[in-house]
Amino acid sequence: MSNSQKILIDKWGRQMDYLRIAVTDRCNLRCFYCMPAEGIDYLPKKELMTYEEILRATSLFRDLGVNKVRITGGEPFLRKGLINFLKELKTIKGLEKVHITTNGVLTAQYIEDLKRIGIDGVNLSIDSIDKENFKKITRRDEFDNVFSCLQKLIEADIHTKLNVVVMKGKNEHEIPAIAELAKHRNIHVRFIEEMPFNGSDYSTSDIWNHQQIIHSLESNFKTIERDITPKNDPATLYQIKGHEGKIGVIPAFSRTFCGTCNRIRMTALGTIKNCLYDDGVLDIKQLMRTGEKDESIKSELMRISMQKAQNGHQAEAARKNTKVIGESMSTIGG
Repeated sequence: MSNSQKILIDKWGRQMDYLRIAVTDRCNLRCFYCMPAEGIDYLPKKELMTYEEILRATSLFRDLGVNKVRITGGEPFLRKGLINFLKELKTIKGLEKVHITTNGVLTAQYIEDLKRIGIDGVNLSIDSIDKENFKKITRRDEFDNVFSCLQKLIEADIHTKLNVVVMKGKNEHEIPAIAELAKHRNIHVRFIEEMPFNGSDYSTSDIWNHQQIIHSLESNFKTIERDITPKNDPATLYQIKGHEGKIGVIPAFSRTFCGTCNRIRMTALGTIKNCLYDDGVLDIKQLMRTGEKDESIKSELMRISMQKAQNGHQAEAARKNTKVIGESMSTIGG
């Protein structure tokens, strides 16, 4: 097999060219759908992948056709040395796009650095634009810092998407007001079905699904229309007439977009996940720390890519614990 043919492809014919990397499991918010109020037991520092290991792993993924990377957490800006790491990441030849997902609590002070480094986009998580409701959802009084971060990202002309998890009985009433943020701002506002990665039991009746989200939008914005959605985008895009930005709806729990999935994940612990809902399929950190050579690791990555479930429902059903998803999203990496 020639180098040009060595790509991460699954048995369904999908190529994985998008790597999501969690650099930490720590977070400075306590959103109830993600983790309990008391937080989680964080990983000891020695168990985290080092930046050097992450860079090596990313280079190996790049050799296998990955051309886009997203840095996540936890909250990535809680890890020391992140800016220098991002500089190194941007030097990997052939890596076309580097994005970051953040909750915005600490991010504003680094926006000039992100601009200078050439970060291609930032996803900002914000589930409420009502200060008191934000505090209830996140269990922290950080709304002013997060909204200030949004304003500064726009001023810096960094491509920005807002991630809004829609939660039954918590913030679905805010959908119209949050959508209005895109009226005079060139941003994407993306409404996401709740994924209960917090160790609690759940039923489908607890989830405000994408159809309900779309109904709310259509009821409040009569001129909303479907827009062109890029290939592999989990969001269905919409345009409201007269609005500068766009609206997206992501069926993250319904998982109707799995057929075009191009993602693979690496947790802060070094666990490779073919799907957000699986148990993890490879410990790349262990391979590195036991002296495996690059070609051997790439062979393992190609092997496990063939194990990718057809969709998230299959991946969830194959978990060892099928009743609940006991991980925190902070640990998984989003």
